[in-house]
Amino acid sequence: MLKRLVLLISSLLLITSLVSAQQITLRFFHRWPQEARKSYYDALVAEFEKQNPDIKIVMDSVVNDSYKEKIRVLVSSDDIPDVFCSWSDSFAYNLVKSGRIKPLNDMLAKDKAFADSFIQSQVKSFTFDGKIYGLPQTMDGKVFIYNKEIFNKAGITKLPSNYEELIVLFETLQKKGYKTPILEGLQDPWTISHYLGSMFQLYLPASVTQKDYAEATGAFTDAGYKVVLERFKQIVKYMGPNATSMTHTDVRNLFAAGKLPVMYVQLAEFGLIRQSNPNLKYGYFGFPPFKDGKGEVGYIEGAPEGFMMSSTCKNPAAAEKFLKFIFSLQNAQKFVKDIGAPVAIKGAVTKENSFPELLDAVEILNEAKGMVPWFDNAVNIKVADAFMRGCQALATNDKTIDQVMADVQTAAKIVASEAKKK
Repeated sequence: MLKRLVLLISSLLLITSLVSAQQITLRFFHRWPQEARKSYYDALVAEFEKQNPDIKIVMDSVVNDSYKEKIRVLVSSDDIPDVFCSWSDSFAYNLVKSGRIKPLNDMLAKDKAFADSFIQSQVKSFTFDGKIYGLPQTMDGKVFIYNKEIFNKAGITKLPSNYEELIVLFETLQKKGYKTPILEGLQDPWTISHYLGSMFQLYLPASVTQKDYAEATGAFTDAGYKVVLERFKQIVKYMGPNATSMTHTDVRNLFAAGKLPVMYVQLAEFGLIRQSNPNLKYGYFGFPPFKDGKGEVGYIEGAPEGFMMSSTCKNPAAAEKFLKFIFSLQNAQKFVKDIGAPVAIKGAVTKENSFPELLDAVEILNEAKGMVPWFDNAVNIKVADAFMRGCQALATNDKTIDQVMADVQTAAKIVASEAKKK
């Protein structure tokens, strides 16, 4: 009996050893260590491993701004993850320039049904020189949301149709006793870029932004940039003294608790607000145009976010299998239900797995004339940082607008010089 038991244990150990030797390991890196996405990706990886016992997913995550820095470092080294998340447009392009991102055209060509499952307008943001380097998971845009109960109590029935009326709205709310009619967590630099992106789009002619957003030709000398910074500082005036010491999440929690009249949020945050307070009644409106603006109206700032694959991946077939699992309709529908954010997979958002505000968010994106990338994705990160850090200092009165623009122009000169050397 003992001999049989020893033989059985030896056989099991041998089998375990063989399985371990054959098991493929993939490194997966994303930027959501906090709920609810953490639990979603934990469950997604667990289910994938259950269905594919020969593949082990080693997952890591860090939050937003830290992720931006870490993924750039990893991509520039030989330590790049096999599958990882990325913003689109210039952020993605800067990663692609490393030569370490795998084009996905062949993968998509081999599976037309999979390729056709994406909303194609969202795939364009990951396409460079005819090659697709990433696949979009979420769609997103930016809007002001407002507390309907507060507006009703204040007797506000008309939403602002231009920037000037937006300022009147804040003045009215203050007169009604709301000392902080709008708030933003300016401790997070990216929140500033979202304001600036919308405002530059609406105020400046497209010819100016097209020239300046290009690395080789950016100068940022147009007087309109100063005007926008003056108006950004005007909005900050209504945020009270705590804006620069708070995060965007802090402020969103205040809004969800019904303590804040107005906030500027991403459509992807509708689900987070609903999870915090399903009974909150709120409406929304886009960033209103300027009366003296020369930009194009009808566009919405935002961009898809998705996943890329390393060109140095030792097991590309396994990585492709994992990517397809992430983007399956079943998982996309589960994402919508669990996270409450619009996705770039056809048929994923339904009445059964979403809620009215989320369905409206999808309509907002569909009805927009076009998308304008997040400002920190649209320009070189050195320029974006000069604007974001500068506006933090502007909000605390530690820098003047002229000083901020001088820093921006210096950064633009460095970027243009580097671009011309390539």
